[in-house]
Amino acid sequence: MPLFIALALQQAVSTLAPDAEARWVDFRLTPNNHILFNLTLDGKPATAILDTGMTDTMVSERFAASAGLKPSQRQRGTAIGGQAAIGWTAGPRFVIGGLTRSGGRIGIAPMETPAEANVVTADMLIGADILSCCALDIDYPARRFRIIPSGRMPFTGFTAPLAQSRGRSVWVTELSIAGTRVRPMLIDTGDGTWVSLARPAWLSTGYHGSAVTTTLGYGLGGPSVTEAAVLPDARIAGADTGEIEVRIEEANGYSGRAGLAGRIGSALLMRFRVLFDVKAGHMVLQPNAPDASPYIRSTSGLLMGYAGNSLRVLHVMRGSPAAESGWHQGDTICAANGTPITDVASAQALSGWTAGTPGTTVRLTLCDGTQRRLTLRRFY
Repeated sequence: MPLFIALALQQAVSTLAPDAEARWVDFRLTPNNHILFNLTLDGKPATAILDTGMTDTMVSERFAASAGLKPSQRQRGTAIGGQAAIGWTAGPRFVIGGLTRSGGRIGIAPMETPAEANVVTADMLIGADILSCCALDIDYPARRFRIIPSGRMPFTGFTAPLAQSRGRSVWVTELSIAGTRVRPMLIDTGDGTWVSLARPAWLSTGYHGSAVTTTLGYGLGGPSVTEAAVLPDARIAGADTGEIEVRIEEANGYSGRAGLAGRIGSALLMRFRVLFDVKAGHMVLQPNAPDASPYIRSTSGLLMGYAGNSLRVLHVMRGSPAAESGWHQGDTICAANGTPITDVASAQALSGWTAGTPGTTVRLTLCDGTQRRLTLRRFY
């Protein structure tokens, strides 16, 4: 029997400890709003990101090589940003809080992003294939989560339907924009943005109250540029979300190809304590005002990453002051308001002006010595 058939037939075993509810897993939020935590994979220490938007759990090619995990079957899979080459191997044993998992299969995928994108990567992405066994309780304020038996209700809040997408292990729900119910919406803790909609779903809302610009994101399939607008609010499970960004994908983008209306990302979920229980058919959201991060609106239109003692322009947002004054992708900035960029910390400190007070003029020195001035403005 070929090995790839043996892998497909191998039974995955998931076991919850009797004291699973007490076994919290501490995590930290990355700058991209990813839930990053530590675990061991067959005894080897690893970092992992909780990614409910993944149909299958993945390890990085680099980690697989160091752990001796070799793919026995390869294929291409649909991911945000395009197609990704995936290899498959037998699932090793690992523990997440009170959950022990062994057998089945896991994917091996390229997970590296350009260093200048400043995206924190991990050794492993824990997908919905593993998490669907149970209920997932994410306590964002305390920076911890736990995997508990289905049917538990550890806190009260607003309730929304939750189901597995047809033919896939991922979870879908619905939300309302401008009074229009939009579904199915993928719950994607691995997406650090707010809400993404396929263009047909966006048009179905009939919303015209916001200017539309462009923005940049990174997925397993690479970088992608989408349109974006800021809405004063939406509703999920009857709860008001407050101001959110909506990214608008083309009809043949990731959501459209996956048969989805769109995705709900972690920037929105962070406004709540959340319980996902797909077996019970619901999710519970408890408003979490102390942890409700506001939407930070660019007033420059420059999306940048740190690269070699400089800030490199990764994208120029449409209709922005930067677009109107001739900035281009690839431009590099070595000083802001006369202060040189010397390391990542200074780059982060100096980049605050990109979303500064409208009307402020910033003096920028390009790495070729050119001097430019950029006056900040609210443009979307």
